[in-house]
Amino acid sequence: MRTKEESLPLMEISPAETDQPDYILVADHRTQRNPRTVYKQRQFLENLKRKGFQYKVKKDQEKVFFAIKADNSIFSLYRTLLMEPEGPAPKVEPAWPTHIPATTRIRIVNFILNSKTPAGDTFWDLMEDGVFETRFPLHQGEEELEVKWARWRNLFRKQPIDDIRYYFGEKVALYFAWLGWYTYMLVPAAVVGLIVFLSGFSLFNASQISKEICEAHQVFMCPRGDYRRRYQRLSDTCTFAKLTHLFDNEGTVVFAIFMALWATVFLELWKRHRARVVLHWDLYGWDEDQEEVALELINCRDYQLQTHQHSYWRSTIILVLSLFMIGIMIGMAHVLVVYRVLASNLFSNSALPFLEDQVTTAVVVTGALVHYGTILIMTKVNKFVALKLCDFEKPRTFSERESKFTVKFFTLQFFAHFSSLVYIAFILGRINGHPGKSLRLAGLWNLEECHLSGCMMDLFVQMAVIMGLKQTLSNCMEYLGPWLTLKYRSMRGCKSEDPELRGWQRNYRLNRVNTFSLFDEFMEMMIQYGFTTIFVAAFPLAPLLAFFSNIVEIRLDAIKMVRLQRRLVPRKAKDIGTWLQVLETIGVLAVIANGMVIAFTSEFIPRVVYKYRYGPCQQDASPSVDCLTGYVNHSLSVFYTKHFEVPVMTDGSENITECRYRDYRNAQDYNLSEQFWFLLAIRLAFLILFEHVALCIKLVAAWFVPDVPQSVKNKVLEDKYRMLRERMWFGGLRRQCAPGLGPGTPPHYSPPLSSRAKSTDV
Repeated sequence: MRTKEESLPLMEISPAETDQPDYILVADHRTQRNPRTVYKQRQFLENLKRKGFQYKVKKDQEKVFFAIKADNSIFSLYRTLLMEPEGPAPKVEPAWPTHIPATTRIRIVNFILNSKTPAGDTFWDLMEDGVFETRFPLHQGEEELEVKWARWRNLFRKQPIDDIRYYFGEKVALYFAWLGWYTYMLVPAAVVGLIVFLSGFSLFNASQISKEICEAHQVFMCPRGDYRRRYQRLSDTCTFAKLTHLFDNEGTVVFAIFMALWATVFLELWKRHRARVVLHWDLYGWDEDQEEVALELINCRDYQLQTHQHSYWRSTIILVLSLFMIGIMIGMAHVLVVYRVLASNLFSNSALPFLEDQVTTAVVVTGALVHYGTILIMTKVNKFVALKLCDFEKPRTFSERESKFTVKFFTLQFFAHFSSLVYIAFILGRINGHPGKSLRLAGLWNLEECHLSGCMMDLFVQMAVIMGLKQTLSNCMEYLGPWLTLKYRSMRGCKSEDPELRGWQRNYRLNRVNTFSLFDEFMEMMIQYGFTTIFVAAFPLAPLLAFFSNIVEIRLDAIKMVRLQRRLVPRKAKDIGTWLQVLETIGVLAVIANGMVIAFTSEFIPRVVYKYRYGPCQQDASPSVDCLTGYVNHSLSVFYTKHFEVPVMTDGSENITECRYRDYRNAQDYNLSEQFWFLLAIRLAFLILFEHVALCIKLVAAWFVPDVPQSVKNKVLEDKYRMLRERMWFGGLRRQCAPGLGPGTPPHYSPPLSSRAKSTDV
């Protein structure tokens, strides 16, 4: 006898759909020897059968495959999923569709499989008990998508977003739509960054500062470190001085402001693009919370609504634990500082002549490699901690859990990736003291100093190494890892002569996917976006590297999802969720960070101040004289070698009575000079001015470019008008008709074109 739920009208499913299962459950062949495990398997399958599923079992030498197929009654029970958020008049019974999209079938079946059994177990509990090994939906009909999208030959072809949606669902399609739009918008940023970088080549040999450094053969820099101390001619840094000018020039300020504007315009144009896409998919008014509640109610009529709750006690604990983890991330940056100090002393005492001559460069490069290694380790730790914090917070729904996890994980990842960059940009070389009285780590080792050509070189190298490794090594591992795993499992596994079972085996050997598969792709792009915007003033080539990386990333992700991984469970979505707030936060941080880089790390402010306050142009010099003439001598402080506690014992050092170092200190008592405090005031004033101007530009750009095009608003308005007209017509609510609208006027009536408000798609 059928229950009330099972007696609802059935939907016809085309014969082609009945041939393929919706899901495959897999168990190890050895489980069949355990009566308790076999009983639990049968109990689970019989429970599915009572809900309206059909199943069949096939075996090979190693695994047992359970193919399950949802009956028509399942989709009549979940019929609300197939209706529009706001349907026609209530009195009209909607006609059932004759075809159910595969994404809808998989999503509904996945929800049922996640439900608890009468015994109180979930499928994940059964997996932990060894009753089942895994489950997955089958790849079916992916050949067309593979030809059009998941091949390297399609590297520069437009993505078939609608086809991606029909196969993987809206969540995955929106990810690729966003990634494609982000890559497209990187073009102007990459072009401007390349122009700024190349403009330095025009001044490669013409820069007055570079000329003075290259000609300073009689200027000696003070010794650095404690081992093999020796004086170094300033002219020895000639090449690095020219290289530094490639990315530390007047165009850097313009580019930083441009990137602040670009980040805002990019987000506003993405919002408009997203609005068009979801309207095209008829998901503009879709509500994720409403669907989750509907699924729970239809699955269990006794479901009790979980209301929103807030616990200040839990929030306090989560805040304290989060701050503790952030402290660990900052502590990791200090560990890197210790490494750089020890490596500097080790390389200074090395027997290799190259390391002895290029100690700072070697320390920067190896420090970046160590930082990259810590990022890989801390990523796993951060994910585990963020998950535990999320579970402790007890979110109401899966979407709420995903949102909270996104915020926590990104925060930890942000500090893991950028803490060392903050140290290099704003702390390195600024707390060391001065020659003869330098600050020491544990009273033993001198703290690391900036490169002789300035701290911008250290920041540039750190950015280049980390971003280069993440875009090359990570992408290679992201592709080669799943590819090699699939090859190994394919060679090791047996192949059945049954074509159907052979297809199940092929899907089983594909790489596993989980809830975080798409999440990890988003996180990777968010970190890249941070590198592209936050310290772009020190690395103007970041947008160009990101552009080329994304072109490869799109096809790499496509090949992974279609050919190397099991099929992702489709999920409905109408936006990218919390990631949009993450992007907006990065945009604000980028303005602050770039302003501080220009003010405190770059030589831009000292050059401008010298040019208009201390330079020859201030003294009405000849027009042929460069305004920066004498800047190098002005920016280097004097230290008398007789004040060294331990004299420098090298050949010819006895003839050197003074050496120079980068700072603004008096030559008499080595205290900070008046120029230092004046420069500090100008730096702070510039930072405040830059941030306010950049943020105002962002606000004006956000106001000027509407989030939603007028055409989308008008389409939504027309749909609401038509829906109300239909409800009015079918509900018998027509009391009085407007002039010209008689009782026989059809319900799809719309006002004439002349009476409609004309709109411009802005």
